[in-house]
Formats: sequence, C-alpha cells, structure tokens
Amino acid sequence: MLYGVQVYGGMKMRISTKGRYALRMMLDLALHDTGTPVRIKEIAARQEISDKYLEQIVAVLNKAGYVRSVRGPQGGYLLTRPAEEYTVGMILRLTEGSLAPVECLDSEVGGCEKSDDCVTVLVYRKMNEAVNDVIDHITLADLMGWKLQKDGDYSI
Repeated sequence: MLYGVQVYGGMKMRISTKGRYALRMMLDLALHDTGTPVRIKEIAARQEISDKYLEQIVAVLNKAGYVRSVRGPQGGYLLTRPAEEYTVGMILRLTEGSLAPVECLDSEVGGCEKSDDCVTVLVYRKMNEAVNDVIDHITLADLMGWKLQKDGDYSI
C-alpha cells in the first residue's frame, strides 16, 4: 500500500483509513463485478471493516459518481466505469484531498511567499511529482491483475 506523508505545521500525516478503505472497497467491487450489485455487508466481511464505516465511505464514492447504488432486496453497489478508468490517485484524492508533501505545494492553499527564493521546495516538488506519477498510473485493473497473479483467487 502507498503511504503519502504530508507535513503541515510540523505535523506528519499518512493516508487515513478512509483513503485506504476506499481503495480496498473499490478494488473489492472491481474483483467481484459480475454485473450484479455487491452489498456493503459482503465487502465489510471480506475486508474485515465495519459496514457502518464503509457506508460513510461509499456515500463519498457515490456522490462523486465512482459507484452507483441499486436499491431493493438484491441491491448494493456497482462501479460506474470499467476498472481501467479508475486510478489510485483519483480514489485517494477524493477521500484524502491533497497528497502534496508540504502545504506550499497544495493548490488549495495557494503557495508560499518564500517559494521564489526557496531551494528546498525543489525537493518537495520532486517528491510530489514522484508520488503523483505512481498513483496516477496505477489503475484498479492493475491492482486486480496483481492480486490475481499473487493469489490466483478473488479474495483480497
């Protein structure tokens, strides 16, 4: 699993359980895509995650259009696109926000007054580019392939 480190005000942060579980949930949906909806309780059992917590996460994924809800006794969730169209970066940014290693690179913050004279920002830019290059080029389909190659089955 990829862990990004953010440093804001001297505080280190890693990708939260929300981001990690969202990625696991999306991968589970992709691996169990038979055309019929997958229930939260099934994902929760396979992933050993609270179904209440997954319900909160799926609400974010649903609102963003990454999954769609099917109501009723046979209801559950389906991916809205093929697994090849979801990147790890898309999912993590949706649930985590910026993954920039320092606040001055966060587009939402708008930079820093010292950035023109700061040499160390070059290091942070390279770190940010490297992380983004990795997470923006790995898809759910890639993760599925790696999982199936590793285990030869559908449990994750």
